[in-house]
Amino acid sequence: MLPWTGLITALTLLLYLFITINVGRARAKYKVLPPQMTGNPDFERVVRVQQNTLEQTVFFLPALWLFSLYLSPFWGAGIGAVWLIGRIVYAWGYYQAAEKRMIGFGISSLSGIVLLLGSLLGIIRSLVQ
Repeated sequence: MLPWTGLITALTLLLYLFITINVGRARAKYKVLPPQMTGNPDFERVVRVQQNTLEQTVFFLPALWLFSLYLSPFWGAGIGAVWLIGRIVYAWGYYQAAEKRMIGFGISSLSGIVLLLGSLLGIIRSLVQ
């Protein structure tokens, strides 16, 4: 069942790659040359999507794998898929307007917390046995 966890991991990396490419495209579109990170608000939202997704991915991937290893790879991948959908909704909303990011942020944050808490339960259960 770990191939499903691997698939979610690969799709997460693919999403991050796509979001990173969007930053490069936004730089050209809004004429924000490196090393500048500010300027056009539309560009800044694209950058925030990338930065926040990176921050959340650092939290998500270990939680995904720990949950999958100590509790259930099937449920880990399922909850991970929800996290991915949340990140897509987050990006799509934030690209339009900052206030439209909250639903996606909530979905991905909640699913990430479920993965972390489930991981802790699985690890404690393993230690007790």
